[in-house]
Amino acid sequence: TTMEETDREAVATAVQRVAGMLQRPDQLDKVEQYRRREARKKASVEARLKVQNLINLSVCCQVMSRTLNLTGNEELRKNHLHITFREIAACFFLLSCIYYFYFDCVVLLFFFFFAFLAVPEIVRETQDLIERGELLQAHRKLMDLECSRDNLMYEQYRMDSKNTHDMNLIHTYFGDMQKLSEELAKQLWMVVQRSLVTVRRDPTLLVSVVRIIEREEKIDRRMLDRKKQTGFIPPGRPKKWKEKMFNILERTVSIRIEGTQADTRESDKMWLVRHLEIIRKYVLDDLLVAKTLLDQCFPPHYDIFNRLLNMYHQALSTRMQELAAEDLEANEIVSLLSWVLNTYTSTEMMGNSELSPEVDVNSLNPLISQNVVDQLLSKYMSTLTSNIIGWLRRALETDKKDWIKETEPEADQDGYYQTTLPAIVFQMFEQNLQVAAQINEDLKTKVLLLCLQQMNSFLTRYKEEAQLYKEEHLKNRQYPHCYVQYVIAVINNCQTFKESIISLKRKYLKIEMEDTLSSSHTNMDATLDIIAKEGCSSLLDEVFIDLEPHLNELMTRKWLMGCNAVGTICVTVEDYFNDFAKIKKPYKKTMTLEAHRRVVVEYIRAIMLKRISFKNAEERKEGAERMIKEAEQFRFLFKKLAAGSGEDTEGLCGIIEAIAEVIKLTDPSLLYLEVSTLVSKYPDIRDDHIAALLTVRGDASRDMKQTIIETLDQGPSQPNPNYVPIFKEIAVPTLTVPKLLK
Repeated sequence: TTMEETDREAVATAVQRVAGMLQRPDQLDKVEQYRRREARKKASVEARLKVQNLINLSVCCQVMSRTLNLTGNEELRKNHLHITFREIAACFFLLSCIYYFYFDCVVLLFFFFFAFLAVPEIVRETQDLIERGELLQAHRKLMDLECSRDNLMYEQYRMDSKNTHDMNLIHTYFGDMQKLSEELAKQLWMVVQRSLVTVRRDPTLLVSVVRIIEREEKIDRRMLDRKKQTGFIPPGRPKKWKEKMFNILERTVSIRIEGTQADTRESDKMWLVRHLEIIRKYVLDDLLVAKTLLDQCFPPHYDIFNRLLNMYHQALSTRMQELAAEDLEANEIVSLLSWVLNTYTSTEMMGNSELSPEVDVNSLNPLISQNVVDQLLSKYMSTLTSNIIGWLRRALETDKKDWIKETEPEADQDGYYQTTLPAIVFQMFEQNLQVAAQINEDLKTKVLLLCLQQMNSFLTRYKEEAQLYKEEHLKNRQYPHCYVQYVIAVINNCQTFKESIISLKRKYLKIEMEDTLSSSHTNMDATLDIIAKEGCSSLLDEVFIDLEPHLNELMTRKWLMGCNAVGTICVTVEDYFNDFAKIKKPYKKTMTLEAHRRVVVEYIRAIMLKRISFKNAEERKEGAERMIKEAEQFRFLFKKLAAGSGEDTEGLCGIIEAIAEVIKLTDPSLLYLEVSTLVSKYPDIRDDHIAALLTVRGDASRDMKQTIIETLDQGPSQPNPNYVPIFKEIAVPTLTVPKLLK
C-alpha cells in the first residue's frame, strides 16, 4: 500500500511539473529540450544513488570486519555464515552512528571516478567538438562538466563552507574545464565579430552562438538566485556572455569605422572625401543587413537592430569628433560638415527608405555638438579669407605676366579681347559658394559677402596695377609690344567683372539680402568704371601722342595754305579705332565720345593758341570755310565710328562751326552780336577765350575787344541743356591776355 501511494504521488508530481512546463503553445516546440533536461536530472540522481549504495556497502563491510575482529572468533572469520542476530544488529548500529559522516567518502569516491575516468574523456570530446566547429554539442558537454563540478562544490560548501582545501582540490581537478570554456568563448566571439558576414553565409552558425549565450544567461540567473539563497556561487559565474557579446559588437563597429581611412592628406588630397564615402557605404550596408537578416537570428528582447544602430551612431560621433579636432584645411572642413549635417540624415544614408520606419532621422542626436560646428565654421571662414586673398593675388600676378607678352590676348566668341582673370576669379568664387551651399544657406550668404568684400579690395589693386602698366609704357612706348591690345583686354575685363558680379548675386543671394550689398556693389561698379575710363584715356593718349605733330599744324600759315593735317588726323584716328573695335560696346561708346570730344577740344585749343592772325577778310573767309569743312570731316568720321551707338555727333563739331562764323563775319559792327550768340550757346567761354578769338580774326582793336567783353559780362545766357562744357579745359596763354585787355 505504501508503495502504491508513493507511485501515485510520484505520478501526480510529474503531471504537475509537465503542466507547469507546457502552459503556452510556443512551449510545445521545447518538449524535446525538456525531455533531455529531465533525462539528465534522472541520470544524475541515479548516479548519486549508485555511489551512495557503494559507499554504504563499503562502510558496512568495514564495520562488519571490525566486528569480526573484535569477537576474536577465528572460526567465525573463516565462516561468515554463522553470524548471530545480535552481532548483525551491532553492525548496523555502528553504521547508523557513522552514517552522517559518510559524505566525505562520497565526495572522494565520486571525484576519483570522474577525475580518473569520466572527466578527461569528456574534456577530449569537447575539445574535438570545438575544433570541428560543432559549438552546440561542445557546449552541451561543457555544461555537463560544469554541472558536476558545481554540484560537488555546492555539496562541499553546504557541509563545510570553511573547508577551502577540498574546494580547491575539486577546482584543480576540473581545471581543464575552464580552459574549454575560454576556448569555446573565443570561438563564439570570432563568430560575433564577423556576424554581419556570417549571417549571410551561415546564419545557422550565428543562431547556434546566440543559443549558447542564452543558455549561459539562464545558468547565470540560476546561479545568482542560488547565491541569494545559500551564499554559494561557482567559480567563473556569472559569465555575462550576453554583455560580452554586445561589448565585442561595439568594439567591432568602432574598429570598422576607424579602419575605413585608407589614405592620408599626403598621399591623396581627397582623403577625407574618400574616407567619409566609404563610411557611408559600409554603415548603410551593415544596417540593411542587420535589419533584414541579423534581426531574425536574435531573440526579440535583444533588440539587436536598435542596439547596433546606437553602436554605429556612437562610433560615428566619436570618429567625427576626432576628425573635427584635426588640423583640417578649408575644403576638408566643408566636406566634414556637409557629411555630418546633410549626408548622414539624407536618403543616401540614415534616411534610406529601406531603413524605415526603424530609423527616424529626426530622433538621431547630432554627431557633433553645435559648439564644435561653430568652431569649424569660424575656422573655415578665417582660412577661406586667407585663401581668397592669396588666390586673388596670384591670379593678378599671373595676369600681369600676360600683359607683357608679345602675342595678342585671346578674344571671346564675339571677338573682344580679354584675359583669363575674370574667369579665374569667378570660377574660384563659384566653387567656394557651391561648397558652402552644401552645408547651409547661412554659410553660403557669408561666403558670398566675403567674396564680394575681397573683390572690392582686389579691384583697387587692379586699378593700381593698370596705372603702373601705363606709366611703364610711357617710359618706352615700344614696350610692351601689345600694350594697346592688353589695355583693351583690361577694359573689357571690367565689363565682364560687372556682369559676373550681377550673375553671382542673382544666383546665390536671396532677394531680401540685396540691400545689405547695394553699397558694396555700387562701390565695385564705380571702381570698375574708373579702371575702364582710365584705360580708355590711356588708349586715347596713345592716339593723341601720334596726332600731336598734326595738331600742331592746325591754325598756322601752313594749315591756311592747304596742308592735310585734319585728313591725316582722321585717318590716324580711324586706324586706331579699328583696334578699338575689340572693346566691348558700353566702353567703346564712351571711348568714341571721348575721342570726339578730345579732337574738338584740341582743334579749339589750336585756335586759342593764336598761332595765326588773319590779315584780311579774304583770309578770314578762307580760314573759316576750312574750319567748317574740317568740322564736317570730323562729324563724318565720328558718325562712322559711332554707327549704331545712338551717339549725337552734331553738337561738338557745331562748336567749331560757330567759332568759324565769328571769324568769317565781314561786318565788324555785327561782331558783338555774333560773339554774344556764341557765348549764349556756350556759356563756359571765358573772357580770355573771346580775346584770343578776336585776336585770330585780326581786325579787332583793343577798344573793340574791351567793349565787347565788358558788354558780354552784362548779358544773359541761354545755354543748350544738353551742352557739356569743354572750354573750361582749354587754357589760353596768360601772357597775351593782359596785352589784349589794356
